Amino acid sequence: MQIVLLGYMGSGKTTIGKLLAEKLKIEFLDLDSYIEEIEGTTVSTVFSEKGEIYFRTKEAACLRELLATQKDFVLSIGGGTPCYANNMVAISEMTENGIYLKVGLEELVNRLTNAKEERPMIANIANEELHEFIGKHLFERSYYYNQADHVVNCESKSTDEVVTEIARLLS
Repeated sequence: MQIVLLGYMGSGKTTIGKLLAEKLKIEFLDLDSYIEEIEGTTVSTVFSEKGEIYFRTKEAACLRELLATQKDFVLSIGGGTPCYANNMVAISEMTENGIYLKVGLEELVNRLTNAKEERPMIANIANEELHEFIGKHLFERSYYYNQADHVVNCESKSTDEVVTEIARLLS
């Protein structure tokens, strides 16, 4: 079983993914970490030194490479991954378990305001501009996110509740 978790940054893909993989007794993978391993450097460095086009091409190739394996895993992908290189089509065709972890704008702003220093994409955005920045991205990306096989509303739910809901969806 291959499960792909998608959603905006701060939606809980990594946290939920690790817990879900543990519950299902399968491997947890993070697409950005996989790319970093192959590139031998951080995603931020790849972006700054080789550019976004190079990164998005590498990201698409790595996504397809992982989905083509026969391994069971929970895969957390970047917030932008579904929006480029027909990645959402690949996810839909290569697994029946694309899961959008849906979190509302206000909750994302709250979560990300406290974690800006860990998020290069928003680290230099003023707190008062964060709402508009995230809102714009959510609007642009929701078309892709909503193509997932399952949409799990994570609003006002604990991580355990979300993991349990996903496990039920998959059984």
